[in-house]
Amino acid sequence: MTHPFRFGLQLHSPIADLTWLDSARYAETQGFSSLLIPDHFHHQYGPLSALGAAAAVTTRLKIGALVFGNDYRHPVTLAKEMATLDQISQGRCEFGIGAGWLRDDYEQSGMTYDPPGTRIDRLLESLEIIKGCWGSEAFDFVGEHYNVSGYEGQPKPWTQKGPPIIIGGGGPRMLGLAAQHADIVGVTANLRSGEVGDDAIADSMAAAYDQKISRIRECAGSRINDLELSSLTLVTAFTNARQATLNAVADMFGVPAAEIAESPAALVGSVAQIVETLQQRRERWGFNYVVVQQDGGQGMKRFPEVIARLAGT
Repeated sequence: MTHPFRFGLQLHSPIADLTWLDSARYAETQGFSSLLIPDHFHHQYGPLSALGAAAAVTTRLKIGALVFGNDYRHPVTLAKEMATLDQISQGRCEFGIGAGWLRDDYEQSGMTYDPPGTRIDRLLESLEIIKGCWGSEAFDFVGEHYNVSGYEGQPKPWTQKGPPIIIGGGGPRMLGLAAQHADIVGVTANLRSGEVGDDAIADSMAAAYDQKISRIRECAGSRINDLELSSLTLVTAFTNARQATLNAVADMFGVPAAEIAESPAALVGSVAQIVETLQQRRERWGFNYVVVQQDGGQGMKRFPEVIARLAGT
């Protein structure tokens, strides 16, 4: 099943020369489907306050984190915050969550940076608890990492059964988990090293994404037609000198220009070339929900032209 295109804008702080509230209004008026914010401890706004404010000044824009680090909040607390956000926005919340990956977040805050398997186990428990909080009755949960006793989550989300869940990941286990538990799979590089280094760059190339999508399809089974597949674009450049720009990006990352051209992490070219590239990527991998970064691109004022041509098709 081919899902229609929609586009998200990821911001860590206001767009240059705009306030945060005006940035949210801008995203909505330019045709973006969603405004998303990361969840790290460095130079960015706090996601919960920022998302609540964005919800209050928009009427159609979906809002969410891409993605909440599971270890940074107890699942009962996060479930309450997301239900509240879904109520404030009247059903416009997208709930993004991952196992946590950025080593600096843990080391600088003094939190223990457990092995990936432990963090993923904890995420699985959190998902079960959060869904319990959004259910209709009090529940108990006894796990290795969390225990909940006779708790009935309040408030309940505006959206029946809770907001759509985005699970982001790039390794085989996280992709399998996302295929089985998410509504939207955010496909990324494998970040097991705890940083965006050479391993992550190599894992952002097209051949790696072929394997990732194969893994999702294998684990999703009959769910695959219901899943939205999302890509995060880290480099966006509008240019009529596509090859020269690809060469410059390739030199920056130490990867052949031909591989940069195919990577879902990069969009380079004229409006027409970017439109064609996105259509090809949806055909190859199924990516219909494309997220771009305002501070990750050149000429981003032109991105609404791409939205106008593709959104809803």
